[in-house]
Amino acid sequence: MTIDSDPIPVTLRWAARLLRAEAVGVGLVAAWLVWADLTAATTDVTSALLVTAFAIGAAAALWALGGALTRRKAGARAPAIVLQLMLLPIGWFMIQGGVAWLGVPLMALGLGVTALLVSTPTTRALGFE
Repeated sequence: MTIDSDPIPVTLRWAARLLRAEAVGVGLVAAWLVWADLTAATTDVTSALLVTAFAIGAAAALWALGGALTRRKAGARAPAIVLQLMLLPIGWFMIQGGVAWLGVPLMALGLGVTALLVSTPTTRALGFE
């Protein structure tokens, strides 16, 4: 058994923390969706369950990717980047829909975490150099 004594770089640590924070945020949205599904007077059950399942899956994926990056699993970087880049169109449509106060920070978060994930210290820590 080998122990990696190199400390996790700050960039990788913050990327993992932010992914986990996103997971908590999406998890709260998923909890609200479950509540809304159960208390709605009329609803399209199939659509409601699919949206709720998507939110639960996204929260689980973000949490798992944050943990994998903390353990320096190089294979977690690409899916994490893809999820972060998905925040760009979501933020853009929020801006177009008049919710710029939420869309702009989401876009900034996606770009910021992506920058952390492709930074040189993170790249080295994950063994890409």
